[in-house]
Amino acid sequence: MSVSLQTKTAASEIIENVERVIVGKRATIELVVVALLCEGHVLLEDVPGVGKTLLSRTVAQSLACEFRRIQFTSDLLPSDVTGLNVFDQKEQDFRFIPGPLMANIVLADEINRATPRTQACLLEAMQERQVTVDSETRPLPRPFMVMATQNPIEQEGTFPLPEAQLDRFLLTLRPGYPSADEEEEILTRFADGDPLAEISAIASARDLMELQALRRKIHVSEAVRNYLVNLVRATRVDPRVRLGASPRASQNLFAAAQALAAIQGRDFALPDDVKALAVPVLAHRLVLGADATLGGQSKEAIIADLLEKTPVPVD
Repeated sequence: MSVSLQTKTAASEIIENVERVIVGKRATIELVVVALLCEGHVLLEDVPGVGKTLLSRTVAQSLACEFRRIQFTSDLLPSDVTGLNVFDQKEQDFRFIPGPLMANIVLADEINRATPRTQACLLEAMQERQVTVDSETRPLPRPFMVMATQNPIEQEGTFPLPEAQLDRFLLTLRPGYPSADEEEEILTRFADGDPLAEISAIASARDLMELQALRRKIHVSEAVRNYLVNLVRATRVDPRVRLGASPRASQNLFAAAQALAAIQGRDFALPDDVKALAVPVLAHRLVLGADATLGGQSKEAIIADLLEKTPVPVD
């Protein structure tokens, strides 16, 4: 079985399993699977009640991986997340008590309600896959993925995520409201019970790591690489943008394009893969200038405009 077919088959099984609970969000679920194949992190940003937390829990339950949820609040301390050393009276020595971050999939619920100090404790974990407690560095279990949620409307009692932390997220997704038919299906599906309780894991941590290794074998031609780099660099020279996408964004867009190609059953990435992923990968990393902000321009609209202006390879 080819690399792409093996990945497509496994990804389809995960997506279909999640769709047994989540109604009408296949595109969003597919992008979460892209993040899984890249071992990247996802920021789910939308209004309350559209299923952000449920989506995270369903994805975690579809995988035989350790899942932990952290409810971020203003009084949450870094040690509540990473763990801490306590003195063991019996052993007369310090013993490390792991925090909830020591898991494969971590749901950081309402991440922007924690103080900047607590938010910052995630930076090392998200980038280096390790935590440092009392000068001792401990590796995190692999695979490791943070799925964070935040409400963009309610700002009281919140602390906006700094650019350094936003840059650690592979994707920012906004599930949005369901259609009328989808909302009726939600009522029907949840009327007799919780469908989340009925689904089981269909892939293990080892399976996921094997799929991540296969993703790296997807071919990205020089023409597609040049197109990707030109698009990212365009965000840095656009007069509407004060801070453009980083080289980490280029790496993330490259990996995500490989993953999307694999999910769709191809052994090679296309410019269309880059186009499809440009907004969720790049938009949250941009900092707009004052004129663009006052003019009501959105980051998504600027990325769409740059996609129109960046020449697409024809071969």
